Amino acid sequence: MNTQAFPLSGVRILDFTQVMLGPCATQMLADFGADVIKIERPGAGDLSRHFFDVRSEEGMNNAVFSSLNRNKRSVEIDTKSDEGKQMVYDLVRNADVVVDNFRAGVMDRLGFGYDALKAINPRIICASGTGFGEKGPYAHKGGQDVLAQAMSGVMEKTADPSIERSIYPTTLCDYTAGMHLVQGILAALLARTKTGRGQRVSVSLYDSMIAMQMQEAAQWTKHREVLNWAAMPLTGVFDTTDGALVVVGAFKANPLRDICTALGIEDLSPTYPDLASQRANKPYLQDRFRAVFATDTTAHWIARLEEQDLLCAPVRALGEALEDPQTAINGMLLDFDHPVLGPLRVVGSPVHLSEAPLKLRYAPPRLGEHTDEVIAEFGLQQVAGAAE
Repeated sequence: MNTQAFPLSGVRILDFTQVMLGPCATQMLADFGADVIKIERPGAGDLSRHFFDVRSEEGMNNAVFSSLNRNKRSVEIDTKSDEGKQMVYDLVRNADVVVDNFRAGVMDRLGFGYDALKAINPRIICASGTGFGEKGPYAHKGGQDVLAQAMSGVMEKTADPSIERSIYPTTLCDYTAGMHLVQGILAALLARTKTGRGQRVSVSLYDSMIAMQMQEAAQWTKHREVLNWAAMPLTGVFDTTDGALVVVGAFKANPLRDICTALGIEDLSPTYPDLASQRANKPYLQDRFRAVFATDTTAHWIARLEEQDLLCAPVRALGEALEDPQTAINGMLLDFDHPVLGPLRVVGSPVHLSEAPLKLRYAPPRLGEHTDEVIAEFGLQQVAGAAE
């Protein structure tokens, strides 16, 4: 496929990011066609190269790193050396975006803050993802998904008050902030076509989690009421004889009646006709549901619930979801042969463009794999030893 078909063809990004927030953002931009040059520490690189289960020492690639770094080129640069700094400055002259997810102030201390870089290239866009923002009492704190869950109010809510608070096991904050970072970069690129100038883009894990709770926040600030979608009285997870299912009893005129019909029990809606009475009697209602769901299979009850046009689904493991035909039909799996890891399957892009379908242009790179290539491409031979 002609790379000119990709919407970000011709956009060059210098990527200082590591682990999750930044790499998932720059990978999406790379999937859209941007030339993403990943700047990595000599001999170490991105923390995710070696933090997780490393099956191959060569190039420090593993499945987790590979899931976040396709379509990028890796360059080793000692950014603390004079030669390395100069190499970065020379790259900035021909770049469009610089992305990092360090703590607030780190890029400035390295000499790569926005003011320094825009003096070299006024069109440069500097995009940062932090834990809690670039100013304020928490700006100094290291950003991490679990911390943002805890401090934003996300972790405090549970579906059942008897259930202890716990860590959400998927990197919800990192991915959300990463997608916000993509939005900010794309908006800044669009603005630059009108003004000719770059700008600062900043997101944080904390802000992304506050934003995700926009409905809950409005309910709290207006009425001092906690809005907890998972705790609604007709919504729940129920065991069956061979697994579990989830029911969302909402968005219908009388969902309680329809659930009772599906379960083959008496209509409880005349006794509990409104949300207030259903909330007050949630333990009783859920116990009734639970006892009946436990008598038959998940498939049986899904069919019965869907006959009543109720929102329901089986509760599945990730492996089951990955093997579902819908996952393949949606193009959510990308298979390729990695030069280090061999056959590899990773998640594709959730954004599908009819004129630019996802294509693997570069396999997740070995550490410093493209250093010589980039040095030659930019005419930077004079600092070829910077990565040694």
